[in-house]
Amino acid sequence: MFVGSSSRAQPVTVPDGSLFREVEFRDIPGWPGEDAAQALAPFLHTCRGLSAWGADRPTGGGGELARLGGRPGAFAGACAEAEGLAEHLGRPAASLGAEAGGAAERRTALARGFFERRFRAFAAGTGMMTGYFEPELRGAEYPVGPFQVPLHAAPPFLSAGAPLPDRAAIEAGALAGMGLELAWVDDPVDAFFLHIQGAGRLRLHDGRVLRVGYAGKNGHPYKAVGRVLLDSGAIPRDRMSMQAIRAWLGTAQPGEAAALLRHNPSYVFFRVLDGLEPGEGPPGTLGVPLTPGRSLAVDPAFIPLGAPVFALTRDPADGAPIRRLLHAQDTGGAIRGPARGDLFWGWGEAAAARAGPMREEAEVFVLVPRGEAAPGAGDVAAAAPALLPAARTAP
Repeated sequence: MFVGSSSRAQPVTVPDGSLFREVEFRDIPGWPGEDAAQALAPFLHTCRGLSAWGADRPTGGGGELARLGGRPGAFAGACAEAEGLAEHLGRPAASLGAEAGGAAERRTALARGFFERRFRAFAAGTGMMTGYFEPELRGAEYPVGPFQVPLHAAPPFLSAGAPLPDRAAIEAGALAGMGLELAWVDDPVDAFFLHIQGAGRLRLHDGRVLRVGYAGKNGHPYKAVGRVLLDSGAIPRDRMSMQAIRAWLGTAQPGEAAALLRHNPSYVFFRVLDGLEPGEGPPGTLGVPLTPGRSLAVDPAFIPLGAPVFALTRDPADGAPIRRLLHAQDTGGAIRGPARGDLFWGWGEAAAARAGPMREEAEVFVLVPRGEAAPGAGDVAAAAPALLPAARTAP
C-alpha cells in the first residue's frame, strides 16, 4: 500500500462524490521521481496538442481540476516557459551551472523547479494501472495467401448515427463489397487484439510498414472476453492477462476461439497514419505521438487531457517501483475513475510483455496550472462526454 497524502490536504468534491485533495509537492511520496528532466519533452508534445485544440475547447476534468486545467489556454504560460527550459537543458553542462558529473542532478533540479512553480498538485487517490502498447502484425494490402482477415476503414454512414452490424455480422461479411478494407492480416486473434489496442504497425509482405490507428467503432458495447474465461474457470484470476487469453485461444478448437472473440460485439475501424517516424508512437486522443513509458490514458471526466500525472506503481515485469511523472495524452473505453490509468509501453514484443500482464495498484497525483481560471471553466466536467472518442477498449 502506498503512503497516504498529507493530512493538511484540502478536499475538493467531484461529481461522483470522491475527493481530490490539494497537496504540497514535498508531501508526494517519491517526488519528482525517475528522470524528471525526461518528462519535459513529452510535456512539450502535450503543449503542441493543446495548441491545436484552441484555447477554450474543453479538455475534461472534475471539480477544481476542471476549473484550473480544463481548457488548453490554462497551460499557455507553462508551455512558454517549458520551451525556454528545454532549450536551456539542451546546452552543455557548463552552461547549467554544474560540472559534468553534476549535470544530471542540475537538470533534475531545474525540471523539478519548473513543475513546482507552474503547477498545483492534487491527490486523486489509489486506483488500478494497466498497460497498453502498439502491436506489430504481419499484413498485406490485398487478400493473398494467408492474409485473409480484413481491417476496415470507417463506413461513410458512421457519422450519421445509423445502426452498424456487430462483430459477428461484420466478420460474416456485412460490410463486404463497400471497399472499406484497408489491409489484410494473417491471424484473427492478432486482429482482435489490434482492435483492443486501437493502433498498430503492419509489416507488409514486401517489407514496408503501414501504421494504422483508431477511426471509430460500431457503437456496440465492449465486452471483455477475459471475463468469460474467468467466469468459466478457464483462467484463474491471478493468472489473467493478455498473454493468458492468447494462450487459451491458441489451444482452443477453432469454433470455440471464434465464439469467444464474437462474445465482444464491439468492432473498431481504422485509418492509415501517415507522417509518423519509426521512433514515434501512434497519436493519442490529444493528437500527439505517444511516448513510451510517459504517456497515460485517463478518464477525462476526472483528469483533464494535457495534465501531468505523477504515479506511484510497480513495473509488471519485475515488481520494481515506478515513481514517474506521466502525461495525460490519451483515453480508453475501459479507463473509468479518478485514479484509473493505462500506461503506454511502446511497440513490439518487449512492450507487449509489460503491457499485457499489467494490473498494478497506483497512487495518482494530478498537476494542474497555477493562476486564475477563466469564468465558466468549472462547467468543463459536464462537457467531458463531448471529447474525442476513446481510442481503445483496454481490458
